Amino acid sequence: MTQYVRKLAALAMAAAVALFSAVPAFAAGESGLRLTREEQDYLANHSSVRVGYVQDRIPVSYTGEDGSLAGISRYVFDRLGALTGLSFQYVSLPSGSVTYDYLLEERLDLVTSVEYNPENLNARGILLSQPYLSSRKVVVAREGLDFRPDAALTVAVSTGSQTLKKVLNRMFPHFTLIDCDSIDECFQAVNSGEADLMIQNQYVVEYWMSKPLYEHLKVIPVAGLEDQLCFSAVVAFGGGEGPAEEEGRLLIGILDKAIAAITEDEMGSFFIQAVMEKPYRYDLRDFLYRYRYAVGIFAVSALVILGLVWLLIRLYLRSVEARADVRAKNQFLSTMSHEIRTPLNGLVGLNYLMSQSLDDRPRLDGYLRQSAVTARYLQGLVSDLLDLSQLQAEKLELQLMPTDLALTLDTACALVRDAMAEKGLTFTAEIAPETPWLVIDQVRVQQVVLNLLDNARKFTPPGGAVRVQLHQERTGATVRNTLTVADTGKGMTEAFQKQVFSAFTQELSTVSKGNQGAGLGLSISRRLARLMGGDLTFTSQPGQGAVFVFTFPGEAGSPPEPPQPSEKRPGRILVAEDNELNAEILLDLLAEEGFTAELAENGRIALEKFAASPVGHFGTILMDLLMPEMDGFAACQAIRALDRPDAGTVKIFACTANTLPADREKARQSGMDDFIAKPVDVRTLLEKLGAIQRPGPREVPENRP
Repeated sequence: MTQYVRKLAALAMAAAVALFSAVPAFAAGESGLRLTREEQDYLANHSSVRVGYVQDRIPVSYTGEDGSLAGISRYVFDRLGALTGLSFQYVSLPSGSVTYDYLLEERLDLVTSVEYNPENLNARGILLSQPYLSSRKVVVAREGLDFRPDAALTVAVSTGSQTLKKVLNRMFPHFTLIDCDSIDECFQAVNSGEADLMIQNQYVVEYWMSKPLYEHLKVIPVAGLEDQLCFSAVVAFGGGEGPAEEEGRLLIGILDKAIAAITEDEMGSFFIQAVMEKPYRYDLRDFLYRYRYAVGIFAVSALVILGLVWLLIRLYLRSVEARADVRAKNQFLSTMSHEIRTPLNGLVGLNYLMSQSLDDRPRLDGYLRQSAVTARYLQGLVSDLLDLSQLQAEKLELQLMPTDLALTLDTACALVRDAMAEKGLTFTAEIAPETPWLVIDQVRVQQVVLNLLDNARKFTPPGGAVRVQLHQERTGATVRNTLTVADTGKGMTEAFQKQVFSAFTQELSTVSKGNQGAGLGLSISRRLARLMGGDLTFTSQPGQGAVFVFTFPGEAGSPPEPPQPSEKRPGRILVAEDNELNAEILLDLLAEEGFTAELAENGRIALEKFAASPVGHFGTILMDLLMPEMDGFAACQAIRALDRPDAGTVKIFACTANTLPADREKARQSGMDDFIAKPVDVRTLLEKLGAIQRPGPREVPENRP
């Protein structure tokens, strides 16, 4: 609006004078025009003229609130009517390019706001008046873009400006013109970068530049781009000049004399009135753009509030529908706090006792064994929570491989046999040694069996019995396994049986006092069984114990080739680890086992040390995944890409606490050979390094029943 204000200030005085001086002429209808006899006859026989106008040339011409022509052109026509006695009927032209045939069919006598230029002067079928409005064309471009006539620029042009296209093609042959349906769309094209610039009448540009969305555009005056607007008489042309063309010439002649009678001050007043009558009005898009930051903050706040309301409603509905489950979760949190704090308290105490018993080796050994048991319990608790999370998110994947099922079950039984004996329980296992090898997930099968055995031990009083049986049915290559774990414990109440597989429950009883777990084992076991394609069910009566039935299928498999004994140990080991404590423990552990190891504090240093070492200097790299400067994935890829013989043969093991399947797959794709999960199991680490061998097929652990 600043440009309009400047024009208003400059023309205010002249406009006031012009308005007052124009009143008598309008009122009296006195033309004072010197007309020829033919022109006077034309006026006597033609009292009304049909005028076509372009709708989107604010403030030059547009459709007003009364549905008729408005703008500067309307004030000009009102003055022409007063001068000539003619009346005008206004017809809005459709958006886009208007053809000559369309003008004839609509029987339009005149078209307003036509450009006065050589192209139109030489066009057949139209007669041009003298210009009634002189202005200039200006360039609209984005900030930072200059107008260069010889550059290959893209120019947005309204489809209704066909003559402008001809002018631009003649003056700027390097320009590429793109059609837009309206002037507003031309502005949008420039603002979005679809077009480099647009060229339009200065008055029209000043109006649209008031739009907040276009505040980053700039107006560039260009010499030689005058914009004179005139009227055009539409006549049918044939072989020569006919009556229609003669009438057109008479009408144009009358209008030329009337235009000449309009003073400069009057034109200034027309401009001021048109601008004041049609100031730019903000629409919803302008409001949203002008206050976009406030609107954005409001929208985000509204979304947050709606999200909180939705969450509260959801939580409320869940609490109404499953109050028992909420109470169970609260009990679970309380139990988890107890289950975590108790061993942590033990570890803190044991650490203090060990520091006070450094000279008493027998007592120190006892504390170390207790500390290891406590740490393993905490590790198992964390593993259970991670397993439950992955199972609930359906992200846990089975690792299927040929497995000695008999050995797997024997091992599980051996792990709990001493604990059963310490409690005074009779423990028997009926597992046929000729059980075939199956393609199953050995770790997950053993995990379910250990959960069932541990639960049976906890909830069976001294003097009771626990029994394990395996039954198999073979159909073709598929073997259906049914493992039964029965105990003579107190059993379960009917109420508890309804929630026994909930992840957040455990029945309290005098038997389980002091042996409470987190209540996750049965929930995880059932989910694992179903993930394997089987199930976990039970029967129980209070006072009569419980029987759990674990079913799972497996395809018949063959035992792998036994590993060949090897005394070969890896060369120097490079340990890439950014945690100081973990690095110190790992280096000391390797040193105790007779390995030579060297530390790299992050992936970048590991890459630099390997690249600077002689070929074959490092035989193995233990690579943490999450490290500063360069993570383990990137470091492994960079090492594999080095131009040296051992870059592709050096063993690289991921040594990390990130143990999800996605992490393992990403490690494999980055070029790592294998995966070692933290906390590091010493036996597993030594097996990976080739220092010891896994037991061969049918190697039965000690204390097999």
